[in-house]
Amino acid sequence: MTSNGDSPEQLTLLRDTVRKSRTKEPAEITTTLPVARIAVDVSLPHLDRPFDYLVPDDLAAAAQPGARVKVRFAGKDLDGFVLERLDASDHDGKLVRLRKVVSPEQVLTPEIADLCRAVADRYAGVLADVTRLAVPPRHAKVEGEALRCDQPPRPPVSTSRSEWSPYPPGFLDAVARGEEPRAVWTAVPGADWPLAFAQAAAVCAASGRGALLLAPDARDLERLAAACAEVLGESGFVTLSADLGPTARYRAFLSALHGRARVVIGTRAAAFAPVADLGLVAMWDDGDESYAEPRAPYPNAREVLLLRAFRQKCAALLGGYARSAEAAALVESGFAHELIADRKVTRAAAPSVHIAGESDIDLARDPSARAARLPSRAFEIAREGLRTGPVLVQVPRAGYLPSLVCQTCRAPSRCSTCGGTLRRTGGSGPASCSVCGRPAADHRCPECGDTRMRAAIIGARRTAEELGRAFPGVVVRTSGGDNMLDVVPDAPALIVSTPGAEPVAEGGYSAALLLDTWLMLARPDLRASEEAVRRWFNAAALVRPASSGGMVILVGDPSALPLQAIVRWSPEGYAAREIEERRTARLAPAAKLAELTGPSESVNDLVTRLRDLMPPSAGLEVLGPVDLDEETVRAVVRTPRAHGTTLVRSLKESQSARTTKKNPGTVRIQVDPPSFG
Repeated sequence: MTSNGDSPEQLTLLRDTVRKSRTKEPAEITTTLPVARIAVDVSLPHLDRPFDYLVPDDLAAAAQPGARVKVRFAGKDLDGFVLERLDASDHDGKLVRLRKVVSPEQVLTPEIADLCRAVADRYAGVLADVTRLAVPPRHAKVEGEALRCDQPPRPPVSTSRSEWSPYPPGFLDAVARGEEPRAVWTAVPGADWPLAFAQAAAVCAASGRGALLLAPDARDLERLAAACAEVLGESGFVTLSADLGPTARYRAFLSALHGRARVVIGTRAAAFAPVADLGLVAMWDDGDESYAEPRAPYPNAREVLLLRAFRQKCAALLGGYARSAEAAALVESGFAHELIADRKVTRAAAPSVHIAGESDIDLARDPSARAARLPSRAFEIAREGLRTGPVLVQVPRAGYLPSLVCQTCRAPSRCSTCGGTLRRTGGSGPASCSVCGRPAADHRCPECGDTRMRAAIIGARRTAEELGRAFPGVVVRTSGGDNMLDVVPDAPALIVSTPGAEPVAEGGYSAALLLDTWLMLARPDLRASEEAVRRWFNAAALVRPASSGGMVILVGDPSALPLQAIVRWSPEGYAAREIEERRTARLAPAAKLAELTGPSESVNDLVTRLRDLMPPSAGLEVLGPVDLDEETVRAVVRTPRAHGTTLVRSLKESQSARTTKKNPGTVRIQVDPPSFG
């Protein structure tokens, strides 16, 4: 039996054995564990189970759990992974021989195979789709490289906990003892989160266990890598990301598999990384949409890490300046505890935050402060900030879809029945709900009573031009789209950025203007408010403390609760309120939702089958279907959270019944979609 500690010579011998077996007569079936249970690469729901094959004697040494193989299935040669070797099969019929061992590398470890199965079940998917996400494509040349490490990983360069001094020490103490604490960490404004993550990983590595750290995008991953190099040493960690390219990614994957380092860092693609003796999983800014996998079964990396923490009994850490509703639900349920600094420490680190037009003085000086896009107060703060450093200007990106808002007060227009976003699909006729499809002919704004609605679209380039004219001689730089800035110097400049593209300023920004806040709240998504608050907290946290002159101004409605959360710097309070509102509206994570998208006949057929399978006590509710285009509709099904497992299982069974009968049309099932509107 091979293991991850095999020498290159042993692997070469195994590969030679595999090649020679192609020209020999069929070998006898091995007498030692003659049955291999294979996960075949088939994405049909009704075939989502392992299949047993006989192992020829000449392949017995290489066909170990985790190895890639070729098998005959439905008249074709298909790929697969060996899940386990058995003495006998419980299959009554005749077993087929294993065709070939593609590679003796045991790339699908038992822990990851178990995780893949759990993720498939969590998202009503199939194992084959999840293993494609977990194990990168093979590169034979990379396998021939000397990637194995005969020496134990080097200890961390530093075990300092300096970045964790503002917080209670219990979490890291438990990690150092090899325990499995779970925490939702709300970082103080301006915290060096990459260094904090690296220090947490060092504590875990010093205890002899591995750590897995995730960042939302390539820019954040680069910062995390720099911090890990400082704390763990250049060879103390492995970076795993889809942006590396196929060859480099597979090389990094094998490096992690062979234990060259105890710490693995990466983006969404690293959520399944094979980390030996895992002791800590951590994720920064778990509400970022980049953690949502766009390929079936559409898992979110946050849920993958939480499943790993539960199944592999390791510590889990979700960190951010803001707090997602899902993270708040974990705290509320007792699955995780709060890791937060004392309120005085947080306020001392935060900038001074104001809303344009919030005071009578602002209105007296500028009567249009609450309606103007760039009120005079915002110009004054920008002018003051430019005396001491760079000023950040955040503008909603042009990529946000149009949505209907009130003509007078610009409050988002929502369906009175289900709370969905209102839209217009044509030039005439009443607006309709994007979720339940009901027309809104009698819609009236709940804020001001106006019946008129308008679409809202805005861009960032025009803002940069306006600011350039308003501040002649000042450098104006933009960050967003294909022109992303990573770091800006501590020098006077206006940095116009789209949400999520804000560069880090050396020494912090002297001020920040968060413009068009109403537009971010008007996105056609029921998560719009939470996403806007997350973006604003992330931007405001880049500004210097109020004691150093740091100031943030939001341009929007002073009474809006999302804006008030920034003023009070209370991400945990806003997340708790968001959970309560979602519970009232029966939305995730307080309820279990799934989107069904496909041809109308296929979606209706799946919904009918689902109704037949779900017990009346489960409280199944069907919204829609709603037309997306001429050929595609979308329906939303939901149940109380307590019946979520029943819903997902019934969806899988309904889909399996359709594929078994080869019903036409493909229905995409997305459980707990990252956006919903």
